[in-house]
Amino acid sequence: MIRELMHDPIFLAQKAEAATEADASVAADLLDTLTAHKEACVGMAANMIGEKKKIICFLSENGYMTMLNPEIIKSEGVYFTEEGCLSLLGGPRKTKRFKKIKVRYQTLDMKMRIQSFEGYTAQIIQHEVDHLHGILI
Repeated sequence: MIRELMHDPIFLAQKAEAATEADASVAADLLDTLTAHKEACVGMAANMIGEKKKIICFLSENGYMTMLNPEIIKSEGVYFTEEGCLSLLGGPRKTKRFKKIKVRYQTLDMKMRIQSFEGYTAQIIQHEVDHLHGILI
């Protein structure tokens, strides 16, 4: 189900709670909402649809991907860039990112995975993980 986007900076600044198997419908709604906004958005965190759960969806080289409880466990190659966000009004904002990251996360069936990402996909993941920690660019 496509959900309304959350724009309240006070809500968005709150830290998300761990996701469980019971949050599968939240993950499905998040992916539906992301694909509905595919012209303007490449990633979303659950708090962007009003859910304080550690779930992100994003477009990768291999299509859309969903992660539960993602944690960046390694990063290298710092750089500075500008990013926009559907949840925030105004134009792009400056932020620090890493060229390569390693992420530990759970799949929708709660299997633990560790995967490395680089380039634009790594940047998207970092943006969405920041959302889970209440960090707004």
